[in-house]
Amino acid sequence: MNFSDTLPTLSIFKAITQSARDLNVEAYLVGGYVRDLILKRTSNDIDVVCVGSGIALAEKVAGYCTGHVDVGVFKNFGTAQIKTDGLEVEFVGARRESYQRDSRKPIVEDGTLEDDQNRRDFTINAMSIALNEANFGQLIDPFDGVGDLRRRIIKTPLAPEATFSDDPLRMMRAVRFAAQLNFDIEPDTFEGIVRMKDRIGIVSGERIAEELNKIVLSPTPSYGFKLLHQCGLLQIVFPEFVELLGAQTQDGKGHKDNFYHTLQVLDNISKHTDDLWLRWAAILHDIAKPATKRFDPKVGWTFHGHEDLGARMTPNIFKKLKLPMNEKMRFVQKLVRLHLRPIALTKETVTDSALRRLLYETGPDLEALMTLCRADITSKNSEKVKRYLQNFDHVERKLYDLEARDQIRNFQPVVTGEHIMAAFGLQPSAEVGVIKTNIREAILDGIIANEYHAAWAFMLAEGQKLGLTPIENHP
Repeated sequence: MNFSDTLPTLSIFKAITQSARDLNVEAYLVGGYVRDLILKRTSNDIDVVCVGSGIALAEKVAGYCTGHVDVGVFKNFGTAQIKTDGLEVEFVGARRESYQRDSRKPIVEDGTLEDDQNRRDFTINAMSIALNEANFGQLIDPFDGVGDLRRRIIKTPLAPEATFSDDPLRMMRAVRFAAQLNFDIEPDTFEGIVRMKDRIGIVSGERIAEELNKIVLSPTPSYGFKLLHQCGLLQIVFPEFVELLGAQTQDGKGHKDNFYHTLQVLDNISKHTDDLWLRWAAILHDIAKPATKRFDPKVGWTFHGHEDLGARMTPNIFKKLKLPMNEKMRFVQKLVRLHLRPIALTKETVTDSALRRLLYETGPDLEALMTLCRADITSKNSEKVKRYLQNFDHVERKLYDLEARDQIRNFQPVVTGEHIMAAFGLQPSAEVGVIKTNIREAILDGIIANEYHAAWAFMLAEGQKLGLTPIENHP
């Protein structure tokens, strides 16, 4: 198979060919770019293997590119990168890699193109396209990667144990590629993961998190999670999720399997958003149900307080999974804590005060919360689903109508602690905190309007209840 007539007409390829000729080395497109080219998927990440020095080739190629092109050199890894015309091109010398049993760092030696293809993770990533003048466009496919693309399977080029022992992260990558491409994992390869799963323990949490996030962002993430569970990796990397598995029945009363319910919620939300952290909120929204599960003879199984406990569990889970401990985590934590609140607001008798409090607590994340709530409806009864969705539409209209009047979502204390201290001649104290809280609660309860003069008058009255004498009576 030859791609000389079908390779994209990118000037970078011409520059690589000219540079390889100048240096008297061989250069090849490898890996994901070749795979995606055959699958007719767009890719801006280009990997080039040089049978020689990848760094020297990169520096020579940069000289052929128009304009000034910086070369990022990573000598410890023997790689270099250039960015040009919206493309990221990485150059590496052909090499052999091996790993010690208890090490995450490979032993790297110079090698041939064959050595380089042997060290690739899967057959579909072990194909190369020559960029040399003599054989430009020729496909080198020693493991029938093209055939495996047609068969839609993920398969290791060598024995699975050898491939996964060299770099155990490849087990996670197998699941990730299967989820991203909707491929099957070839049976021997899958059994290799089952046998080698414990070796994932030598891989850094950051590398595992990167693959896990790619699975979460795949078109149907439940497929990836089911594969992780079936091969035993999920129990190792995310045991809290596995604890959701199973449904119990007692006295004829049962509950749904929260493992599969959560996966359905995740798939539901993935149809509407590519937001990684909203997808993580779906994953964690019921994470505390196993810890809060109780059986009540009158009502059956209950999970009271799972939303609050789940919110408290979120930081520890993020920390363990090496996910960011910043506003992303706090966003997920907020949605886990609030995901039941809109359900309570579907009653006709709901008060404006309850609506204001939800607006205040969600702030700018109301739309995300409502998206999660809609995704959380997984009943097989289509009429029940339709009724719940209509109820949420009704709640959303109420919320937006109230927001238009009261501007609660952008609520900021109209009278600050500094105002209170100045009005009563106070230093920072418990009294200041009490007055601030009472002003906020009065606004949320609709006792006073969310505006400065009303809040100032309320502040004076609250101060007087505490025996304070104002020294400033006017805002």
